[in-house]
Amino acid sequence: MEARLKSPANPDVMTAIQHLYKAIHAGGVDPLVLGLVHLRASQINGCSPCVFAGVAAAKKHGETDERLHNVVAWRETPFFTEAERAALALTEAATRIQDGAPGVTDEIWDAAAAHFDEGQLSAINLEIALTNFFNRINRTIQEQAGKAW
Repeated sequence: MEARLKSPANPDVMTAIQHLYKAIHAGGVDPLVLGLVHLRASQINGCSPCVFAGVAAAKKHGETDERLHNVVAWRETPFFTEAERAALALTEAATRIQDGAPGVTDEIWDAAAAHFDEGQLSAINLEIALTNFFNRINRTIQEQAGKAW
């Protein structure tokens, strides 16, 4: 498979995305949690470049192989805190919104709100949305894993 677009992205779009990332990282959420959120949404969407980049970025922040290998099965492992589990559940519910799926229920939201304040929830929600944005673009243009952005 070869990527469908070869030219770099529009500079105005890249500037806007940089502002979104700045807002996400100013939200006070541990970068490891944001990395788990990014990785889980990318796994669900089958976005190989985002999974690849997510693992690489998480490792740079000190994430362990043990935890990274188990994000896909986070419910069945002892490796994640309650706050991380709440963020992962929120990620899954916000990502899986197709064909009548319930999306983010009050129970899922309340579990996340028990661990994160409003600013942090906003940052996590924006991370989920931006990851889904990139996942969809990458799947559409057949972007390949292995690049470092």
